[in-house]
Amino acid sequence: MNKRVRKILLCSGMFLFGLMIIFVILILTKIVCINKMFVSTEAIIGVDVSEYQDKIDMKKISEQNVSFVYIKATEGSSYQDACFRENWKNAHDCGLPAGAYHFFSFDSSGKTQAQNFIAAVGDLKGDLIPVVDFEYYGDKQKSPPDKEKVLRELHTFLELLEKEYGVKPMIYTLKNIYNVYLDGEVEGYPLWVRNVFYTAALDGWSDYVIWQYIDTAQLDGYSGGEKYIDMDVLSDGITLEEITVK
Repeated sequence: MNKRVRKILLCSGMFLFGLMIIFVILILTKIVCINKMFVSTEAIIGVDVSEYQDKIDMKKISEQNVSFVYIKATEGSSYQDACFRENWKNAHDCGLPAGAYHFFSFDSSGKTQAQNFIAAVGDLKGDLIPVVDFEYYGDKQKSPPDKEKVLRELHTFLELLEKEYGVKPMIYTLKNIYNVYLDGEVEGYPLWVRNVFYTAALDGWSDYVIWQYIDTAQLDGYSGGEKYIDMDVLSDGITLEEITVK
C-alpha cells in the first residue's frame, strides 16, 4: 500500500470518526432524536403531564395519536399538583384512558406519602394503575440517602397503594437510580423506564411495561410555560387493559 492510499484511508477514517462524534453530540443535546425511529406507527403512545403544561385540552391531545395519559397527582407527604383535578376530569370527559402518578420523596415517610396520594386521587377503578416516580432530585444523586431507609419507606408506600387499589403500582425509574436502590428489590412490580437518548434495550432494560422515549415533543393542546411534553410507548404485547385497575 503506497503512501497516497494510506493517506486517503487515514483521512477517510478521521472524517468518519468526526461525523460519529458530531452525531453523538447531536443525540446527547437532543437536537437529534433517534428514538422516534424505534417506535412503530402501530405502537400505543401516551403522554405524561403535570402543572408545567398548565391547562390541557385532552381531546386535542388524544387526536394526535395519543392513546393514554399519566397525570401528576402528588409529591411527598403534602404537595398536590395544582392542575391534577382539572386534568383528571378533562381526560375522563373526553374518554382518554388516564392514570395518576406520585413523585416519591426521600425526605418523608412512605405512609404519609401514600395517604397524600390516596386522598388526592380517590377511586381508580377503570383507570390505569397508579405509578410512583422514583428518581433523583436536588442533590440526592451526589449525596444518596441510606438505601435501607429509602427501600423501607418505598415498600411501605407500594404496599399501602396495593392494599388500597388491589394492584401492584408501577415504578417509573432510570438506570442510574435503579442500579443503586431497586435492582433485585422490586420483583413483581411493573416498570416504566426512561431513556430519551437511545432505546431502552440499549440501556439494558428488557422487562418493562412503558418506555419514556422522548421529553422534547411538542403537541397542540396545552398552554403552560413548559413547551415540551413527555412521550411514552407501551412495550410490545402490552395492552392498556392489562394495566387498568379492575
